[in-house]
Order: sequence, then structure tokens, then C-alpha cells
Amino acid sequence: MSSHGTVVQDPVEAYLTGLSRALRGPRRRKADLLAEARDSLVDATEAYEADGLSPAEAAEQAVADFGDLDEVVPGYRAELGIAQGRRTAVLLLLVMMAQPIIWKEGVWSWNQHPDVDNPVVVFLNQLVMAVGGLSIAGGVLVLLATGIGLRYPAIRDRAVKATARFALASCASVSLIAVLLSTASALANGTGAVGLLVVGAFVVGPLVLVSRSAHRCLRLA
Repeated sequence: MSSHGTVVQDPVEAYLTGLSRALRGPRRRKADLLAEARDSLVDATEAYEADGLSPAEAAEQAVADFGDLDEVVPGYRAELGIAQGRRTAVLLLLVMMAQPIIWKEGVWSWNQHPDVDNPVVVFLNQLVMAVGGLSIAGGVLVLLATGIGLRYPAIRDRAVKATARFALASCASVSLIAVLLSTASALANGTGAVGLLVVGAFVVGPLVLVSRSAHRCLRLA
């Protein structure tokens, strides 16, 4: 506090507050990055104090050495983008890998009588299985790209946007085909809206969450 009663915020804390406000992304990864930044600033401050600077001067010098927020934020944002990409890929994989269980013939009440004689239903069923398989394979590749692929600049610079676009395309296509399949099956069997409710709960709803995560990737890319 100054002699006039004005509270003077510690330069390190002020810097970290600004950095936190500038970053959006997975909370755990963001907390880890801020903790690392704090440790670096505290270590630098202590080193400057050991060299004879006052605590305030040492903190100001440590912040100056760390870099302006305009220079530092993009790097941190890229790290958060990679973390968000991994999260998106994992969510997509979990949703898609659950589909064969949800739609296993003869197990659940909504799928007791497969429409083997309806060509439209058969086609849509084969299509959704093919697209779902591609989504699973793509999700695995995305996890690799956001993992060991980060060693390679060409992959690292494109991984987040590619993850987001792939996830959005997968979510849109699988949701659309699933709704069409459920509608065609309901018309063929006269089962009403039960299938659509199941699709909404176990396909469209979860994929909406994946899409939201993918949109966050695009904002961070």
C-alpha cells in the first residue's frame, strides 16, 4: 500500500491475472500453464532480489523478461488448443464406440425387429456403420496427431483445425443418417417416435456436445 492509501498490486499477480483473462480452454490445462508461468515469474523475481533489487523492482523486471501479453498469449492459446483437440477426439471416439452397443440387434427394446427386408433401412444402416467406422478411425488418427504428432511442426500447426473440422463433419453426417434411419424404420414398422427419441438421447445429444468442443478448438486455433 502506498503512503496515500492506494493498494499497489504485485506486478506478478497483475500479469497472471491478465494472462488468465486472455486464455480460454480446458480448465485443468489452463491451470497447469498458469502455475508454470507463476513458478517462472517467482523464480525470476527471487533471482533479481538476490542481485540487490527491491521486491517491487525485481517483480517488474521478471514480468518484463517474461514478455508482453500480446507476445505470450498466442503460444499459451496454442497449447490449450491442442488440449481441446485431444478432448474433442476422445469425446468423439467414446460416442462412436458406444453406437454398436446401443444399436445391437435384438438386445434393446427399440431394436428388436431389424428391417432386413426394407432396402432403404438396410442402406442407411450400412451407411451409418461405414461413416461411424471412419469416424472411429479418424478419431484414433487425431489422437495420434495431437500426441506424438506434435513433434513435427507440419502436423502441430494444423492439428487443432483438422481435429475440429473432422469432428464437426462426423457429428453432422452421423446425426443426419441416424435420424433418417430411425425415421425410415419407424415408417416401416409403425413404431412411432420411440426410435427418434433414442436417436436424440444416444446419438444427436452426445454429438452436440462433441460439436461444442470442436467449436472451441476453432476458437483456439
